[in-house]
Amino acid sequence: MVTRRFALWLIATGLLIAQPQRIVSTAPSITELLFALGLGDRVVGVTRFCRYPPEAQKKAIIGDYINPNIEVIASLKPDLVIVQQNPVRLTERLNSLRLHTLEIDQQNVPFEDAIYGSIRIVGDATGTPARAAQLIDTIRKGLESVRARSAALKRKRVMFVVGRSPGRLDGLIVVGRAAYLNEVMAIAGGDNVFRDAVAPYPEISLESVIARDPEVLLDMGDMSDTVAVSEQHKREVVTLWQRQQVLTAVKQNRVIAIASDMYVVPGPRVVDAARALLAMIHPEAQ
Repeated sequence: MVTRRFALWLIATGLLIAQPQRIVSTAPSITELLFALGLGDRVVGVTRFCRYPPEAQKKAIIGDYINPNIEVIASLKPDLVIVQQNPVRLTERLNSLRLHTLEIDQQNVPFEDAIYGSIRIVGDATGTPARAAQLIDTIRKGLESVRARSAALKRKRVMFVVGRSPGRLDGLIVVGRAAYLNEVMAIAGGDNVFRDAVAPYPEISLESVIARDPEVLLDMGDMSDTVAVSEQHKREVVTLWQRQQVLTAVKQNRVIAIASDMYVVPGPRVVDAARALLAMIHPEAQ
């Protein structure tokens, strides 16, 4: 992970421009951060999954997180490309074209350290440290508010499905211990029933779901294109789980279909995600 001190050194040595005017984002979380820092007018390229805020969809598309188009990125003539740590060695490939890059890690745990650290680094690299400090303060206070509200409530066993076979209860992929969402669920008063899984997003069986018997079941499993999800589709997801009458979440009508990418994008909307999770896990808190 790029440290704040290293980012400042890069600026001091001229390897990064202190006030970059043409910025390319290579991940939705980076795009959201740039707009939250008031830098939307400097963003010239984003991925095809960068849908928030809506203004981001007007920018040039550079591919996606796994398959970025290096030629398109270069054609945008950026003076800064911000990269999330990934397996395709994007930073090295961009550096070979003499493009200024900044690599950050928003996925590490504890997630608050990762998010706050990435905000500081991007703020320093873009000449917006004061805005970055203000954003961190806003997020910290928002999360503390959710923590305080959930602290007095009885914790609930929760499962969050992020992937599965469409229309079926197999190929289930859930939130594990190393996913930032595991910590957000905890802030909202939920105990992740798969928090002992080391992988961020482990694949599990229906039998293991039954064995762990969540009290609240959140499912966005086959809704990768969250923009186009209808209320009918959400009802179908709930109906799919209702066949499993042995589950406490089913018995208590606590199966909830979700269609929003804010739950899986570690960035400024984490407070919105925590508040929404609190409302779903503990409706009595509203």
